[in-house]
Amino acid sequence: MKHWKLWLALFAVVLLGGCGGGLDSPNNGRVVGGEVVVDFPADLLRQKLIDEGTPGVDENTTVFGYKAYRIEYRTVDENGSPVNASGLMVVPTDRGTRPGDAQKLDYMYSVGLSLVSDSHGTIFADREAPTAVAEATLAPAGSPILLSSLAGFVTLQADYIGFGASSDHYHPYLLERSSAAATVDFIKAARTFARDNGIPLNSQLYLTGYSEGGYVSLAALRMLEDEGETVTVAAPMAGPYMLDRMAQGVLSQSTLPIPSFMANVAYAYALSYEQPVDSLVLEPYASELPNLLDGSLTRKEIDAELPHNTRDLFVPEAIAQVLDGNMSYWFYGSLFANSTAYWGPHTPVRLVHCLGDDVVPFMMSAATAGVMMRDFNASSVEVWPVEVLVTGDANTTLRWGHVECAAPAYGVVTKAFSAIRAQSIGY
Repeated sequence: MKHWKLWLALFAVVLLGGCGGGLDSPNNGRVVGGEVVVDFPADLLRQKLIDEGTPGVDENTTVFGYKAYRIEYRTVDENGSPVNASGLMVVPTDRGTRPGDAQKLDYMYSVGLSLVSDSHGTIFADREAPTAVAEATLAPAGSPILLSSLAGFVTLQADYIGFGASSDHYHPYLLERSSAAATVDFIKAARTFARDNGIPLNSQLYLTGYSEGGYVSLAALRMLEDEGETVTVAAPMAGPYMLDRMAQGVLSQSTLPIPSFMANVAYAYALSYEQPVDSLVLEPYASELPNLLDGSLTRKEIDAELPHNTRDLFVPEAIAQVLDGNMSYWFYGSLFANSTAYWGPHTPVRLVHCLGDDVVPFMMSAATAGVMMRDFNASSVEVWPVEVLVTGDANTTLRWGHVECAAPAYGVVTKAFSAIRAQSIGY
């Protein structure tokens, strides 16, 4: 239980506040195929965590420094057209002044570093993209501190199409092909970057991501398996894997707590399938979406401009077709086709989800696991309820909502990935 509290406390600090600020501009040195945007020393990071009163962190805590690189690469959008994209690669590099940490990192480099592709959750503003946050704060956001500085993984975070280097392109929100391509092509680019810059990698590749990132990580896993790639384990978190069922659940409600989510889906699908936006979204909002979703506004700012009454935002006929489950209707059929639940992975998959999730219900993961194992002969798909794993109590009454779940969920995943690596790689 002590270790769970440490993982949770550390990630909660960096998720909510970050560790940036007060650093000199990083020294780029000689970098091939990328740009150093953060060079954060271990001793400084450890001290900042101590100064912030992070429980369980003191002078004896092993913390690695890191370098974060902004890498541009080529991928494709939903129509197969080439797109120049970007992502953040975070590498544990600084040994600090503690001899034990230096010896550990030396050993890690001798046997090679494992990769974790961590796909981020839903964002709307370009300034929220991983590379933008790193450049603005001189620190990567949230999970790389946990995965790289504390656990010693190389963390990859694609900005996604529509953000970073591709900010002039609309974001293909919850569309499988481009979601997978942006992630898989970044993994390939990162491996090339590592080779060209003397960063030793081993053969291990882990996939994770939260919310939209959970969906993206499953989409990427499918593409990687189709290409013959071996993935060590995938641990998607709180993702809307069954888009058809998710849309039915959302549109069956009279009110929309977060109208920007479904509006973003409608807008992205209309553009990708070359359908009029106003066939899904009522005016004047259909005409306003290009400006609302241009990357300049945050979710809260967009929600303030949209009605929360479902039938004030969406076309009644579209709602009816989705609720009827009409597969011949282009929108519902496309949601089904882009769902990431209806196939059988060969890779071990652990669907990490909070029982109290109030945005993407826990049953989304439970149903996905059932379909994959029962109907598609998946090798090993399990559902991991976060509250149960954290407390060790199968009957716990603890419940975390979608936002609150992110920190403990990442703790669960980091602990699991670290245990698998220790058994197979030796550290």
